[in-house]
Amino acid sequence: MPTEVITADKTADEVSGLDALELAPRPEKGDRGRRIWNSAWPKLLAVAIAIAAWQLVVLSEWKPTYVLPGPVEVFADLKELATTPDFWDGVRLTLTRAFTGFLLAVAIGTVIGAAVSRFAPLRAAIGSLITGLQTMPSIMWFPLAILLFQLSESAIMFVVVIGAAPSVANGLISGIDYVPRTWLRVGQVLGMKGLSKYRHLILPASLPSFISGLKQGWAFSWRSLMAGELLVIVPGALSVGARMQNARDLHEASLVISYIIVVLIIGILIDILFNTADNALRKRWGLTGN
Repeated sequence: MPTEVITADKTADEVSGLDALELAPRPEKGDRGRRIWNSAWPKLLAVAIAIAAWQLVVLSEWKPTYVLPGPVEVFADLKELATTPDFWDGVRLTLTRAFTGFLLAVAIGTVIGAAVSRFAPLRAAIGSLITGLQTMPSIMWFPLAILLFQLSESAIMFVVVIGAAPSVANGLISGIDYVPRTWLRVGQVLGMKGLSKYRHLILPASLPSFISGLKQGWAFSWRSLMAGELLVIVPGALSVGARMQNARDLHEASLVISYIIVVLIIGILIDILFNTADNALRKRWGLTGN
């Protein structure tokens, strides 16, 4: 028994040494403020251009201002909206749904992706089905979801999960497929088998593609959730989508645009988190410059 433990520890140390040869050196800490500014100013410029274009469209009187209000009116309403507790209750409900559905999709997609990549007959049976589900518009699932679960949280979760899980599964499958054959041979020489092989070699090597799959899965789950909140109004659950639908019913265009901006901001913030994780991983593996 002690000999087996020593052998396992030695194998792990050897794997860590091989990983260190592939990893890029950690960059030295520079001017953090300058790095933040270099990353932020293109985004700020894009926002300024979008707002200017929006204002020009309003000034052209293409639509009356009660249909298409200008940035000044919308941002004033958004500022007032952000000071109300009900608004933050809606944001919290929407984010709770989003993260709950996404985590369920990650769990299901990871299990399916690992199983499909491990067993060739399973891949032959459902590999194309996973891709087909990934490309299927989420809106198509809502009639079935409403029939199965009525107007409830479960109907929304059903569509969010089924919209995101295939992307997560395909990301993992793609990552495992592109693990270099030489790495697998090295792992075999080091005596890696079964779970040890997946833990120390295959899963770390597939991580970049898996993160891309997670990012795509989040995009699908977020879009599915927004569609669900507009279509499935759960009584007593005033989420961002439900409040936006209410504003539309009351012909409050400024509030409708305000909620669109809120959804856009949340999506951008989550995307920044994924990009940060992806860039850190790429730099760690020496796939980008310092």
